Amino acid sequence: MQTLVNEEKSSTVNRESMDVYLQEIKRKHKRQHRRTQVKKLLSNKLIVIGSMMLLLVLLLIIFTPILVKYDPTSTNVTNRMQAPSAEFYFGTDNLGRDVFSRVLYGARVSLLVGAIVTLISGVIGALIGLVSAYYKWLDNIFMRIMDGIMAIPEILLAIALVAAFGPSTKNIIIALSFIFIPTIARTVRSAALAVKEQPFIESLKASGAKSGRIIFNHILPNCMSPLLVQVTFVFAYSIIVEASLSFLGVGTPPPTPTWGAILQEGSAVISVAWWMTLFPGLAIMITVIGLNLLGDGIRDFLDPHSN
Repeated sequence: MQTLVNEEKSSTVNRESMDVYLQEIKRKHKRQHRRTQVKKLLSNKLIVIGSMMLLLVLLLIIFTPILVKYDPTSTNVTNRMQAPSAEFYFGTDNLGRDVFSRVLYGARVSLLVGAIVTLISGVIGALIGLVSAYYKWLDNIFMRIMDGIMAIPEILLAIALVAAFGPSTKNIIIALSFIFIPTIARTVRSAALAVKEQPFIESLKASGAKSGRIIFNHILPNCMSPLLVQVTFVFAYSIIVEASLSFLGVGTPPPTPTWGAILQEGSAVISVAWWMTLFPGLAIMITVIGLNLLGDGIRDFLDPHSN
């Protein structure tokens, strides 16, 4: 009897030791996997370069009140059309306003619009894509609507919507969110359709799992890779479209500075004040290239076939 008790105690101790050993192995594996992913992330030049470019823009935006010396909307005709100098880093415009101040404060408006548009279109587009992929009877309805929106060039549709509702930052956000929803929806739908056909989804349905749980707990996580890549491109393109609307005079109304508005003002005097178009143009270029590089890098990083 005592022997049996000792054997049971020994067996219990062995099981506990094995559990501790397995848990330690799992922790080591997780740490190793995390180090591997970080190493892979840092070795991705596109992500590193894109992130550095965006970090530079973000730091300039954060420290704008410290960096600028002049109000971006205050005019001073005695300083009009001055070339870049130690006093005015990016020169002044035709009303004597400091271009450096206007570019930095304009970055806040342009990037805020891009971020909100990306968030709204990303959430709504992802929901439409998921629902369309899961419910076949809704697929044709939603996708035909998306096709109709995508058939119209983005700039023309944005101009029409802003002209109809009036030029304001809020209306620009609404218009751009509307025109970018189909892009997100189609991307998520394509990924969700592939996931939906997997055997584990059929098993979940057979076990009685609710549709909402299947969509958001199992299908959506497997669609995050293409979704993350797409939203970076939407962010970049929304900045370009917002700048285009401001350049055409249907964007954020003055005196609020935006990159597109500064470009529009400088285009009329580009032969004598080249700095008015150069610096806002460089700001747009750096931001958009940074976002595109980041998007390409994320796509390569999340690609299971990449080395």
